[in-house]
Order: sequence, then structure tokens, then C-alpha cells
Amino acid sequence: MAIRDVLRMGDPRLLARALPVECLDTPELHALLADMQDTMAALNGAGLAAPQIGVGLQIMIFGFQESVRYPDAEPVPYTVLLNPVLTPLGSEMEEDWEGCLSVPAMSGMVARHARLRYQGCDPYGSAIDRSVEGFHARVVQHEYDHLIGVLYPMRITDFSRFGYTEVLFPEGGRAGD
Repeated sequence: MAIRDVLRMGDPRLLARALPVECLDTPELHALLADMQDTMAALNGAGLAAPQIGVGLQIMIFGFQESVRYPDAEPVPYTVLLNPVLTPLGSEMEEDWEGCLSVPAMSGMVARHARLRYQGCDPYGSAIDRSVEGFHARVVQHEYDHLIGVLYPMRITDFSRFGYTEVLFPEGGRAGD
């Protein structure tokens, strides 16, 4: 379909709360999802939320078999998730480096719930209900944050571990954004 422009940090639309998707299985929804998939693939993203392309709806896509940007990450099944609800499974948190297509060329250390359950539906209205951990859980939480107007730098507690990816990792190995 089309590769869309990704909004960058500073654009006020990234700070707005997204609205629930009310009309499922429409040509417009499927066209938007195709654009999101094309955009995520073109930018080697692990995930993308609709607000990142200026669409204020509770839609996120994520998943990959191998990630150029996160080469050590385990595969995450490709998922289209609408109107998600996240429930942490326990209080354990894990810190790891994150980047974002809306905050290009930068990386930061972010604590996320180690395990969580996410629920929602696919574009046809079929229920999705999964319990996940590790990088899969991290990606879901990162994309969900876009639906509530939060960018990952807002979750950083130690700004000595936030900066330009090429400076933080001069030998490469992490592509962060």
C-alpha cells in the first residue's frame, strides 16, 4: 500500500490518548493496517502504533522472526492488536535498552514489567488473549504506551543511560531507533 511518515517526538499528536476502534473489518481499517505494516517493514521496526503515523486509534502491530535493530531478541509472532488491555503478571521488572521510530537515532534504558497478559481483538473482531514475557512483553508495553500518549524517554529514570545510539554503542550491535 504506502509507507507513511512517522511522527517524531515533539509532535503533540504523540501525546494524545488514542480512541477505541469501533468499526471492524472495513476496507478503511484494512488499508490502514497495510500502510502500517509497510511502514514498519520499511523502517525495520519491531512494532508500530497508529498514533505514530497520525491516526489516533487504539491500533498496534508488532512482530518479527529476526530483527535487524534487536538482533538478540527472540522472535515475536506478527500481531495486529486493536483496543488492547494490559495486565501485569507479577511485580517483577526488567531493564533493557529501547529505541523508537518516533525518537530516531536514540536509545535509553527502560524498566518494563517482565510478564504480562494482553487482551484485545484482531481486525475481524476475534479475541486475542496472550500471556507473554521477555522481549515480547517489552514490545507490547512500548507500543501500548503510544496509545496512551507516552514515549519511552518519559519512562527513563537514569538519563546517564539515554543518548544517541551511535555514541552509546560505537561498535554497533544495537540499532535502538
